[in-house]
Amino acid sequence: MKKLLIAGIIPAYLLAATVSFEEALNDAFNNNNELKAKRLNVAIAKKDYEKAVSYSTQARIYFQETPVVMSSDSNAAKYYAHATGKSYIKNFNTRFVYEAPIFMGYKLKYAKIMAKLQMQAKAYKFLRDKNKLAVEVLKAYNGAVAAKYFIKALKSAKRTTRSFVKMTKNMYKQGLVVSSDVYSAESRDSDVDAKMIEAKNQYMLALAYLRFLTGNKNITGVRDFKVIIPPTSDLGALQKEAIQHRTDLKFMKKNVETMKNKIRMDASAFYPQIGDHFEFGWDTDNLKLTKNKDYWIIGGRLTYYFVNPGVVQEYKKSKIQAHQTAIYYNHMKNGIALDVEQKYLNLKAKTALIKTKLKNARLAGIVLKQYKSMYKNGLINISILLLKQAMKQKADAELIKAKYDQAIAAAELQLAIGRKIGGIAQ
Repeated sequence: MKKLLIAGIIPAYLLAATVSFEEALNDAFNNNNELKAKRLNVAIAKKDYEKAVSYSTQARIYFQETPVVMSSDSNAAKYYAHATGKSYIKNFNTRFVYEAPIFMGYKLKYAKIMAKLQMQAKAYKFLRDKNKLAVEVLKAYNGAVAAKYFIKALKSAKRTTRSFVKMTKNMYKQGLVVSSDVYSAESRDSDVDAKMIEAKNQYMLALAYLRFLTGNKNITGVRDFKVIIPPTSDLGALQKEAIQHRTDLKFMKKNVETMKNKIRMDASAFYPQIGDHFEFGWDTDNLKLTKNKDYWIIGGRLTYYFVNPGVVQEYKKSKIQAHQTAIYYNHMKNGIALDVEQKYLNLKAKTALIKTKLKNARLAGIVLKQYKSMYKNGLINISILLLKQAMKQKADAELIKAKYDQAIAAAELQLAIGRKIGGIAQ
């Protein structure tokens, strides 16, 4: 029985994994279902392009069978009945057809260009989505790391409050303090227990979200904070870099080019259309293909619309949509400059804040140690000592949060300027 239990425990133990950010990100790139679905948009766009190419380079070849039965009350049937003595018309038209476009008013040319542009646009959009997923994984990973450090800080706080309980009980036995001091210390110790429960729950929630993003159900822990080294360039240089490298802006530029070509494609309706046609078939009153009933047709087709309702309106509509897309593109460029500035300033503030929080945590520890000594010597009451302990606990928590905020701010600046995160190939 013991051997069976051990056999059941060992596989689960071996599967449990404490991962680094790079490992988590690699899992996300391979397993995230949303990213897989978005990757298929590129494949769909590629098929649209191949379809457009096939229209411009290949003819249509098809087989068609058309049976016809006409009632005797029609004029054609009456004529047929008079000629053949039959009361109805029955005809089978069997044909093989070859058709090829020769000139479609440049419609096929621009359709192919548009499809290729959209294929490129979808590729840029996928890279942007991939980079955004990397930032989301970073937030989830560092969120789990922060929760882990909160637990560690609370364990330290627990040791402190437990020592307060022990100290007040000893002093109470010696008649140096009243019972309320002991109760106050125990209450504070219990409050730390409650916060520990909350912190552990936050840690489990963070790991659950990380497992969801990565598709790795075996993640049970994380390593240290992942901090992306912030750029050293000034704001102006970063804004120029963003305009050059942001894949969402490249995506939008391809849309602008697509709309320009749509205008040209819609203008094809004002040109004549030319095509060739070859047909070989049979017209019989049964399905037997007899030689004396066969026929062939070789011809061309020239089509020009003198009146074609809606074409002019569609052409003008495309021009308006192209202008609208260009405006959105310029708006996005201005928005990217603002985005970079906001993320740049935010990172500077978060980086400076860490220095303050480090100092606060260090000083809070020194003050707590001094106030504990003062309490033992009867210079202060228990409420002041517990207040200083709460301040130390708060300073530790704020330092952990500041480290988390700085790591996220650095990643968001990377995203804003279009740089790769976690080895993403742009």
